[in-house]
Amino acid sequence: MRAETLKGHLDGILLAVLEPGPLHGYAIMEALRVRSGGQVDLPTGTVYPALHRLERAGLAAASWSQADGRRRRVYKLTPTGRRALETERGSWRDFSAVVSALLQPIPLAANPS
Repeated sequence: MRAETLKGHLDGILLAVLEPGPLHGYAIMEALRVRSGGQVDLPTGTVYPALHRLERAGLAAASWSQADGRRRRVYKLTPTGRRALETERGSWRDFSAVVSALLQPIPLAANPS
């Protein structure tokens, strides 16, 4: 799935991936792949700017950790991020219901002749 397809929903998706607990960037990208059954495989050039945007907005917090001699930036949800995720879930339910209704075929009206 292309990043353009997720436009407008990426922030909420990243918040949902972070909900279970803190993750570093590569683990976030792997979680996207796993949770989507391989359908979402986004490049770092898409994921990291979005994570930085979430951090600037106060929805995620980042800190440095050390693992296997390597420093990694780890991201976690803030309380504000958790509230934003719940709002995003409600918006998604509303949006998906409307789009589903619009995409349903309309039975053709019987043409009285």
